[in-house]
Amino acid sequence: CVSDIDAQRVLGYAIFKDGKSTKLSYPLENFPSDVAGRSFHHGRFIQKMREKAATLSNVKLEQGIVTSLLKENGTIKGVQYKTRVGQELTAYAPLTIVCDGCFSNLRQSLCNPKVEIPSCFVGLVLENCNLPYANHGHVVLADPSPILFYPISDTEIRCLVDVPGQKVPSVSNGEMSHYLKNTIAPQIPPELHDAFISAIDKGGMRTMTNRSMPASPYPTPGALLMGDAFNMRHPLTGGGMTVALSDIVLVRDLLRPLNNLNDASSLCKYLESFYTLRKPVASTINTLAGALYKVFSASPDPARNEMRQACFEYLSLGGVFSNGPIALLSGLDPRPLSLVLHFFAVAIYGVSRLMLPLPSPKRLWTSARLISGASGIIFPIIKGEGVRQMFFPVMVPAYHRSPPMA
Repeated sequence: CVSDIDAQRVLGYAIFKDGKSTKLSYPLENFPSDVAGRSFHHGRFIQKMREKAATLSNVKLEQGIVTSLLKENGTIKGVQYKTRVGQELTAYAPLTIVCDGCFSNLRQSLCNPKVEIPSCFVGLVLENCNLPYANHGHVVLADPSPILFYPISDTEIRCLVDVPGQKVPSVSNGEMSHYLKNTIAPQIPPELHDAFISAIDKGGMRTMTNRSMPASPYPTPGALLMGDAFNMRHPLTGGGMTVALSDIVLVRDLLRPLNNLNDASSLCKYLESFYTLRKPVASTINTLAGALYKVFSASPDPARNEMRQACFEYLSLGGVFSNGPIALLSGLDPRPLSLVLHFFAVAIYGVSRLMLPLPSPKRLWTSARLISGASGIIFPIIKGEGVRQMFFPVMVPAYHRSPPMA
């Protein structure tokens, strides 16, 4: 589905800070040659997936807007939906997979949605320019927060400017153009500057709220919640689709041995294992996205800025110091314990920077606040993900569920 849509191979990240840069490539040595990231126009990819699904003999594709779930005695029996011509229809199924995205209207009865909006993205498309590092996503550690660049076709580069908070400068009255040209443009790599200004002048800027929501489902007979309707993380690291596609593979494997989906309560009990089995990949990517966003954002707090500088320098060391975090970020090595070890290794590296050549009372105090700040960033995210499910999944009874007998 990523062929014939001008999708671009992505082999890692490049990070920029204060005029310096470092390239962090995915550790792909032990993987087949086709394993790499892909970046593309999302609409093209979605259309390809729909076309692919429609070619399968056991798939009937119907398009419409689902208005409600059909519930009977606590079990979801199907959906009510409206066709393109406005006709109200119902569709019944033993299992309804609900995946209506970040603005989901259907998740309310299937989970406990605690949605946070840490920031907004302003999106632009840069044309006919080259990224400093080909086939890499670019992260600029700017003030107040990161800026992203990545290729989406042979001639286009997507730029996403993060604006903290829920309010962005107005596009219609020119505030946004002024902000991008005067605050953001001076901070981006010079190779992209002219194309960035041209994209602003051309218009077509789009804004999107960034959402974060831990997965906290109510296991419901007859339904399964997936995608951004179920679980979201800050999109800084581009991990959303990795989590969603990983979840799909897991659900496919869980459903594969079943011959009959009609016993809704038994199926629901069996599928509870999905919520634990998904944790290594999902929690690692979710936690890293939330933690990196906070670390990569500028702050008036000296301890937070020390952590930011330490993170940039730690990743710049190369070898295990960059391969480990990048393998975590990409889902190639989804080990939550490895994530925590690298995160605190960054904090300790930051403390060592402060302690050399000679510690002073001020530096000792900043070091203590750096460790405290690092703990304050990562532990609440881990708590939201679930400590036992994340680190000790085999201790969760649902982990060991076997398929119901047909």
